[in-house]
Amino acid sequence: MSNTKLSPLPSGFLQGLVLSSLLLGGCQFMPVQKLVPEQTVEVTPGIAPESVETHEFELADGQTMMGELAVIKTRENDTLPDIARHFGLGYNDITVANRTIDPWTPAPDSRVLLPLSFILPDSPHQGITLNLANMRLFYYPKKEPGKVYTYPIGIGRQGWNTPTGLTQIVTKKANPVWNVPPSIHREHAEKGDPLPSAIGPGPDNPLGLYAMNLGFERYLMHGTNKPYGIGMQISHGCVQLYPEDIEVLFRKVSVGLPVRIVHQPYLTAWHENQLYLEANEPLSKWSGDKNRLKKQLLKELRLISAKKDVSVDWEKVDAIIERADGIPTPVLTNSPSASELADSAPLLNHPARLYRQPEPEKIKDSDWAALVARFDNEIEAQKLAAMLTHQGPMIPAHKVQKDNNYLVIAGPFKNKKELKSVAKRIRMDFEIDIEPLKPVSVN
Repeated sequence: MSNTKLSPLPSGFLQGLVLSSLLLGGCQFMPVQKLVPEQTVEVTPGIAPESVETHEFELADGQTMMGELAVIKTRENDTLPDIARHFGLGYNDITVANRTIDPWTPAPDSRVLLPLSFILPDSPHQGITLNLANMRLFYYPKKEPGKVYTYPIGIGRQGWNTPTGLTQIVTKKANPVWNVPPSIHREHAEKGDPLPSAIGPGPDNPLGLYAMNLGFERYLMHGTNKPYGIGMQISHGCVQLYPEDIEVLFRKVSVGLPVRIVHQPYLTAWHENQLYLEANEPLSKWSGDKNRLKKQLLKELRLISAKKDVSVDWEKVDAIIERADGIPTPVLTNSPSASELADSAPLLNHPARLYRQPEPEKIKDSDWAALVARFDNEIEAQKLAAMLTHQGPMIPAHKVQKDNNYLVIAGPFKNKKELKSVAKRIRMDFEIDIEPLKPVSVN
């Protein structure tokens, strides 16, 4: 390793790489197919501590807000995406609520706020509603009145926006085949990654294990082989869920279920004699409507305050809109502030292991490996190693100190062929050329 040709990469090099490394796993077309038996695939959902609700909530008549904030302290090698997935949150939820904490290299014992309080979108409590503004799905099961299920989602990125409007589920498919659209063929070819016309079930299939066609042509709700992109604008327009969430939803919903897709960045709720406001930054497609949306919100708040005969703290409203952290916050005069809510949130016990937290194997002398990068900054090296490890499928990576530098070593790999495949992925997603490291026993 000491004779490497790689020069140290500068601090800040990794900014923006996490999104670009996930972009090509986007949306896709699945032809209309008959449903195969659901029992052909088994996925074990993550189990969050019993002290906090994450997905399933009971609703009283007229209730439009549920859940509660909570806090967890990080341990060594935790990342915010790991914590988010364990507690049913997306990348957007966890990072916006914890802006002062680095997502990939949080210091041990950092106090992470879990934004597990939600305001329902302004839509009928029937079928599924997807709110693009906060990247969250709400499912109201007809057979379970008074209950709602909620899951974080990944949605279409700029130029490939997820459409809004009323549609429905038209087909369901377990173990789907990805029939690659011409536009995605071209995009991958430009990146030096030509694709076949179809990709069957397996770790390289961006649809994951379950997919459901929507009535909007070529748009689906499906799983993903890149779960740490949930909570991002990441797809070619489709709606993605964590593998464990799409499995639950897939088994519960039926063909014909209505699906409403809305963009509602500002949500209000009258809950337990308090007026709450949840503010999210409007997506880029609607950024020009921000003033109109804000005026509409202020009008709504005035109507509520007059009806309930209460006083609104308008400075607090402005601060919540500016902060846009997606956390329901009370806005009446003398109501608790956002920081007071966070400070009073219960501290949860850290689970023995976060759900599906990547844990790369140690590299043995007989393994193939690769030198990915060298840094003069330990945090930057740890960040790249974490980002590689959280790719889909995982690229095992380790931070190793060598003299005055910090190396990022990828591995172990079974053989040279697997190493070459990973080298191609790293070059395409991170624009880094790696240096292969032969096993000690190979001449």
